[in-house]
Amino acid sequence: MSELRTERLLLREWRESDLGPWTAMNADPEVRAHFPEVLTPEQSAASVAGFQADLTHRGWGWWALEVRATGEFIGFTGLDPVDEHMPFTGVEAGWRLARSAWGNGYATEAGEAALSFGFTTLGLPEILAVTMATNLPSQAVMRRLGMTRDPADDFDDPDVSDGPLRRSVLYRISAGAWRAAERE
Repeated sequence: MSELRTERLLLREWRESDLGPWTAMNADPEVRAHFPEVLTPEQSAASVAGFQADLTHRGWGWWALEVRATGEFIGFTGLDPVDEHMPFTGVEAGWRLARSAWGNGYATEAGEAALSFGFTTLGLPEILAVTMATNLPSQAVMRRLGMTRDPADDFDDPDVSDGPLRRSVLYRISAGAWRAAERE
């Protein structure tokens, strides 16, 4: 299993001690504002089990995110293959942070580490990011990471019922564009 380090963050395997703060995050209506619902403790536990299984099996996936200076668990970041029923294929980058971690640049810093891993270690040709059209903060992170959006790629998420959260946007960055930005 790969563990990733940035100046301030550690992307690592999940620990039993992460389950409480992860469950609290997923029960927070503000953290889940761009998702159809908050998660139950059982759903949160199942997600952690799945994340850890992927990390163990593949060596990459959705890593737990920790502040190195304090050891505080603040959320997750990573890469995951796009679900089969989506209208596109590839590997997607993503992040979700506890409210206490918002506004510190952690999502961008961790996202950069995930992109670097995807392009340099996995040799991916492209990495995607998906969010609800209403999730402007996440889209801002995508742009800071050098990702771009073509409105022609926007889609209605088949997992979300009709309503304001169904419309989703797709951002992309190619390995070439990432490498060009890294040299600047």
